[in-house]
Amino acid sequence: MLNFFFYLTMAAFIFVCVILILLVLIQKGRGGGLSSAFGGGGGNTAFGAKTGDVLTWATSVVFGVFLLLAVAMNLLANKRFELSNAPAAVAAPAVPAIPAPSPIAPPEPSTTAPAEQPTSAPLTADIAKPIQRTAPAPTTTTKP
Repeated sequence: MLNFFFYLTMAAFIFVCVILILLVLIQKGRGGGLSSAFGGGGGNTAFGAKTGDVLTWATSVVFGVFLLLAVAMNLLANKRFELSNAPAAVAAPAVPAIPAPSPIAPPEPSTTAPAEQPTSAPLTADIAKPIQRTAPAPTTTTKP
């Protein structure tokens, strides 16, 4: 749905750009505008005497629409970029539910003895103490 609005806004933006270009080109400027370049007289306009006021007002309105569409396209493009670069949601593995112990029956005692845990060496070591190595015991082999 976001792509639809983005492309719809882009099409409207291009249309408004073309209209704005045409509005600016047909206006009479200080030098006579584009209408004088095609043989139009200095005091005569193609659409009547009050054309300058109407075209100035229309250009202002179309420019406002142009700005609104530009901001909307920027926001939509940023949202599309964020969604396309978002990491895929990783589903956590399902953890099986552990049934709660029944309040009526006491828990059964375990019949197996727990395995003895090996004792770990202390975390601190004497660095100054030299390491004593013993030579391996000689092996006796008999030759036939």
